Amino acid sequence: MYCSGCGQALVDGQSVCSQCGRPAMVPIPAVPGLQFQLETYASRIRALAVVWLIYAGISLLLGIAGVVFANAILSGHLGPWANGPWMHGPWANGPWTHGPWRHDAPPFPWVGPALLGFVWVALVVRSGLALIAGWGLFHHTGWGRIVAIIAAIIGLLKFPLGTALGIWTLVMLLGYRNSTLYEQL
Repeated sequence: MYCSGCGQALVDGQSVCSQCGRPAMVPIPAVPGLQFQLETYASRIRALAVVWLIYAGISLLLGIAGVVFANAILSGHLGPWANGPWMHGPWANGPWTHGPWRHDAPPFPWVGPALLGFVWVALVVRSGLALIAGWGLFHHTGWGRIVAIIAAIIGLLKFPLGTALGIWTLVMLLGYRNSTLYEQL
């Protein structure tokens, strides 16, 4: 390496030319506004993380309520809803009130519990993934970004809230600029 001012040969690691006093390497200027971009991006990621945590809680609570209600319907124990307004009128004689299993056991008694088991597993996985994504984004971890992208892709199927959150997450985390900003957080 040679000095850019006088042409003197420089030793590796020498920061200043011994002949003319010029710095051996010109300092690379800082990117203008990078700190502002990082602070803005960090606040947006924090908001996204909070929404993922809220989504995990709402998804878990509504899912539990739905599974409990479905379990009550499948088991025939509707509780206070057993004599509701839908039990009277033209729809009261639907296909579920007639047939060979009206007063007997259904022909496939294992289908209901198997279906509810699958729904429980899907509910726990989806809510857990959303919780982990929110936690990882909140702490700016590298794996949090990956988990959030996976959760966003899965969430695209859950219209409308999951779809909106999935699109927002993918817009915030994908792309060269956003991945570079995330790595610097």
